[in-house]
Amino acid sequence: MSTRPDAGPPPRPRPGPRLRPAVPGDAEALAHLHLDVWEDAYTGLMPTHVLTERRRAADARVEQWRHILTQRAAAGVDPDPVLLAEDASGLLGFGSALPRRDADEDLPPVELTALYVRARCWGTGLGHRLLVAALGDRAAYLWVLAGNGRAIGFYGRQGFALDGAVDDSDPHGRHLRMVRR
Repeated sequence: MSTRPDAGPPPRPRPGPRLRPAVPGDAEALAHLHLDVWEDAYTGLMPTHVLTERRRAADARVEQWRHILTQRAAAGVDPDPVLLAEDASGLLGFGSALPRRDADEDLPPVELTALYVRARCWGTGLGHRLLVAALGDRAAYLWVLAGNGRAIGFYGRQGFALDGAVDDSDPHGRHLRMVRR
């Protein structure tokens, strides 16, 4: 306790971003967040025209997210919801996991399909919070754009390792698989 007469109570800690499941009403904000974080993450890694075209197709991205979130809501209890991170300024990031989509039966049963935070949130622990909320300590796998050293390093610190699998089907970049067992 301070002996200064003008010292008031200690400052209140600021609440961190809150995590919550996305609902269909989040589709527009989520679509625009998705476009923003793609630019943050992939500028310099993907051709500029790819990011520009995605931005031009923003309405389609809104409809895509509206469809996904509406389907998940209609299904009732969603064991792996799309998770949003937000604060008073709006959405800061999102994460999503789904049951394994790859045919390889040796893979873990869960795929981390998305994990993105705004560039201003990099290094704050928000990505880790979203990953833990989406996966807990479950074994999982994911695909990461080759050359994305920031993401590969992040996932490595979360227990994922490159397993040597490569996907060259995306004309905009090679993807590498990382697995956490």
